[in-house]
Amino acid sequence: MRDIPLEVSLVVNGWNVEGTTEESEYPYPAAREDPEVTKRSCQGCVILVVSALTSLSLSAQVTGRLTGNPTPGTPQPDPPNLADRITLTGCVRWAAADGRGSITAQDLNTTSNSTFVLANATRVMRVPPGTGTSDSAKTSASPTYRLSALNSALVPFVGARVEVSGEIDGRPASDGPAQPPLLNVGFVQRLGKTPCS
Repeated sequence: MRDIPLEVSLVVNGWNVEGTTEESEYPYPAAREDPEVTKRSCQGCVILVVSALTSLSLSAQVTGRLTGNPTPGTPQPDPPNLADRITLTGCVRWAAADGRGSITAQDLNTTSNSTFVLANATRVMRVPPGTGTSDSAKTSASPTYRLSALNSALVPFVGARVEVSGEIDGRPASDGPAQPPLLNVGFVQRLGKTPCS
């Protein structure tokens, strides 16, 4: 008996594929496509990849360094002056004469330069190049420093031994009794778990 080829028409993935029941060299319809269709498909993929990369690079440029005031109406701090920056270790204490103090909830987010002091201060000399080169930073060698920072940033460290980095304020203290130098705190970290004595 002789095999007679039958005409077959079916739809595969939305494509109308026509052919015969005879076995062919390519068993899948996609493999029998015209080379021009395959070439156009590759060109379409290349265009898609190039446009995706272009949009990624443009979005990276847009989200680069932002300038301007992020909170309009609020004054922004001056950039740090590395020449005035020093690093100290010591104990954070209340500035009151009796060594006691407290902060009200309303005052936690206010800056104070008379609430906290760094006692038993020792200068740390391992600092980046160009740091602490100003006259006021070079000559600062006090055993006690007044700390200027948000109250909420220093309250957790009262009674703890810490390392503090900040800018030394070279302005002379106001009239009245001599006061320790003022350190505008930029960074503070606890050193160990042993409290200060």
